[in-house]
Amino acid sequence: MHKNFNNIDKVCYGPGSFAQLGDIIAPKRTENDKFFVFVVDAYFKGKPLADQIPLQDGDLLEFIDVDPKEPTTAQIDELRDRILANHGLPAGLVGIGGGSIMDIAKAAALMFTTEGPSENYQGLNLIKKPGIYHCGVPTISGTGAECSMTAVLTGPVKKLGLKCEWTVFNQVILDPTLTASVPKNQWFYTGMDTFIHCIESETGIFYNTFSRAYGEQSLKLCKEIFLGEGSGQTPENDEKLMVASLFGGLSLTYSEVGVCHALSYGLSMVLEYKHGYANCIAFNHLEDYYGSAVNDFKEMVAFHNIDLPQNLSANWSEETITAMAEVAYALPHMWTHALGYDWQEKITLEDIKDLYRRL
Repeated sequence: MHKNFNNIDKVCYGPGSFAQLGDIIAPKRTENDKFFVFVVDAYFKGKPLADQIPLQDGDLLEFIDVDPKEPTTAQIDELRDRILANHGLPAGLVGIGGGSIMDIAKAAALMFTTEGPSENYQGLNLIKKPGIYHCGVPTISGTGAECSMTAVLTGPVKKLGLKCEWTVFNQVILDPTLTASVPKNQWFYTGMDTFIHCIESETGIFYNTFSRAYGEQSLKLCKEIFLGEGSGQTPENDEKLMVASLFGGLSLTYSEVGVCHALSYGLSMVLEYKHGYANCIAFNHLEDYYGSAVNDFKEMVAFHNIDLPQNLSANWSEETITAMAEVAYALPHMWTHALGYDWQEKITLEDIKDLYRRL
């Protein structure tokens, strides 16, 4: 069956566009209990961006520290339950930050109108009704979370997204000036998430013309940003990477990710590695799956003098490797895309453990 997915309702793009946030959400302030929740990366606490948030009386400002841990189901449940008990049902929610904040915003918006723990809804189309209005303002580019129909959460048992037709943001504001202060290593790791999205999208059975149209343009922008003359962190490249992130996310939405992301989920679940970093650690050793793209990646690492650790697995116990492999194995949609519907005949849990031993 062909996918039939929601896209972002509205996109406001351009340097300085964050200043329009107040006007954009104003018509929604009459809904529910008429207040907004702003979920903001704690990195911005006390910084100029925090003073630009269009708070009104009754609004809630939630600074959330997403370093080093990624979003959890318990975190979403606590946020929802506390706000509903003390303030009521928000008119809307705005997420301002990187991919983790985007996922927190999407998940919380859904769970405000859904009963029970969010771990019960890790999977496809388990949520049966719309959430509240939600707007995403990314401050780092690469994750594709601004357009993804998945809100990835780590639960007690698994790392898996809340994925349904209402997950996607109603509105995104893409202001590349907000990404100017991203530290170099994080800029690289997260930017490579976009590159890897596109490579995985094109190297699997679900790849198609729709995915190719977005993915090829995203890859072209990535090579301009990360390789050759004019590469690096510049205002022009900040704009390019913000668009590449969006296109990379759309490419994988109508295709799928594969082996690298499966391994990355295990690294994040068990060792609490941040997603972009985990992808880079894994992709660096997957030439037999991604061919020359891994050589391109290594060239980018060298060009930007990124310190990517080697021989990490030498310090991992067999129990740790097994735990990561079990997380990765339990992602059949990724293995199906990468290896085909008969993937279980092509790769075993022991094979996946061997992949981790490469790292």
